[in-house]
Amino acid sequence: MHSSDNALTNHEVTVCLSGGAVLGPFNATWSQDSGGDVRELVKEYDAFLQGEKQKRFKFHLHDTYTNTVHTLILNFEAVTGICDHVRLKANGG
Repeated sequence: MHSSDNALTNHEVTVCLSGGAVLGPFNATWSQDSGGDVRELVKEYDAFLQGEKQKRFKFHLHDTYTNTVHTLILNFEAVTGICDHVRLKANGG
C-alpha cells in the first residue's frame, strides 16, 4: 500500500545508543509545508549502515504539538538503532 508523503506527518523518534542509553521519544512533524529533519535523520542513518560515511551530525526535529524544536547532535558510530514511529492521517471525509 502506498501513502503520499503528505500523510506522513506525526512521528515519534527514539534513538538507541551503544551501552543501552535511549534518547527520546521525541515528537516530530514532517510535511511538505513544515520542514524538519526527521526523515533526513532516518535516511542518513540508513545510508551510514550501508557503508556510507556520515555527512551530517546535527538534526532538528520540529514538534508542532508543543511548538518546540529538538536538536540532536549524533555520532552514528554510537547509535545502535533509530525507531521512527509514524502516525498516519486517517483517510475519510
